[in-house]
Amino acid sequence: MKLLIPLSARPRPWAPFFLLLVLVVHTPVLLAQTPQQRAWNILRAGLNEKSTGKRVQAVRALRLLPGDSEATEMAQKALQDRKHEVRAAAATALGLMGSKVSVPELKKALADKEPSVVLTAAHALQVLNDPAGYEVYYEVLTGERKPANGLVTQEMDPMQDPKKMAELGFEEGVGFIPFGGIGYSAAKAIAKDGTSPMRAEAARILVNDPDPRISQALVRAVSDKSWIVRASALLAIAKREDPEFLNAIVPAMSDKNGVVRSTAAAAVIRLTAVAERNKDAKRTSKALDGESKSWQTHSETPITGMVPSNGPGEKATNQTK
Repeated sequence: MKLLIPLSARPRPWAPFFLLLVLVVHTPVLLAQTPQQRAWNILRAGLNEKSTGKRVQAVRALRLLPGDSEATEMAQKALQDRKHEVRAAAATALGLMGSKVSVPELKKALADKEPSVVLTAAHALQVLNDPAGYEVYYEVLTGERKPANGLVTQEMDPMQDPKKMAELGFEEGVGFIPFGGIGYSAAKAIAKDGTSPMRAEAARILVNDPDPRISQALVRAVSDKSWIVRASALLAIAKREDPEFLNAIVPAMSDKNGVVRSTAAAAVIRLTAVAERNKDAKRTSKALDGESKSWQTHSETPITGMVPSNGPGEKATNQTK
């Protein structure tokens, strides 16, 4: 008896070749990713990680992208994350991004059930000069916040401990928290390494130093053996906004440490934007310079039939006949 095999079940000899063709067509597209596209992919993937810590890392890096609408939307979305650590990081990022449009969302976060989110949202509003942020600090200071919210009654003692404060989510801009730009993971490293945190803080302090040697030192620090130093150096390079060092930090997007990778991605996006703005400014300047020269050339052209006077007391000669 002859076994009949349905046509749909028979192997198609052309299938492997079809798959190969698809790969050939799409591979150049994948390989043609710019550093900026790769950077955005790193941050998007980080925000969708299952790991809370990895989501926090990606959200914190967004603070390097003030004025970027996509970064703002990503941080606002993170304010709704199921984990309070991510929500706190999002509130901090929005404050440091100077996102005025996020004030309504930050005010909603003041009603969060987690004290860390309330405090970071209050700090963000304070940075944005919204009075709602100051009100929370006043309530904490005077003890007048309602006990039902649990902020004062549960969190006053930990507020005396800098490490606990870092754990609560306070970030850059609060002086008594060490290495706030990196967060609690940096605070935990203090006990293990007393030198690297000091060097990391030095990198942060040097952000506004105009000496060109500082930029070179920061680039070298991106390859430091300590991840704290590498992350702080990337943060400083991003804030110095010198696109000359863009290519030097691209490799850091492949760093083994998640904090460093996310910080590098945000730094690449920021410096790419600066480079593009500089190019636009140069093109505009050249165009205006060309118009100016053209105007000067036309304005200096003598009018036909008119000649200057031959001198004081002499009549001008009309050469037109």
